Amino acid sequence: MTTATGTEWFVVDSTGWVEYLGDGPKAQAFAPYLESPESLLLPTIVVYEVYKKLRREGSDSLAQHFLSSAFGFQERIVAVDIALAELAARISIEAKLAMADAMIYAAAKLNGATLVTSDAHFSGLEFVTLI
Repeated sequence: MTTATGTEWFVVDSTGWVEYLGDGPKAQAFAPYLESPESLLLPTIVVYEVYKKLRREGSDSLAQHFLSSAFGFQERIVAVDIALAELAARISIEAKLAMADAMIYAAAKLNGATLVTSDAHFSGLEFVTLI
């Protein structure tokens, strides 16, 4: 989907957020997407996964920073609704994706966005940029 201002929409998978926030080896590859928040959509399942992973790894301050940043996405949050759940279930069966991955991909697909990820599970799917 392209916005009225010509912006292309992107969804960055949880792996990308964690790489970027943790300054991982692929952080710079995700930077152009995450440093342009006006073109990002943020699925609630990504918020769950990233916050949980950061807290589990003992990065409480980083988890809180991420959560605070997520509140800035209010008008670009993609929540789970019936249409997303139904599409995610079909995608999960057809592409053999786990629930969270299917929901993230469905969130991107329903909104005409490109999914940006380093997760090989998405390899071969349309509208995916694999880093």
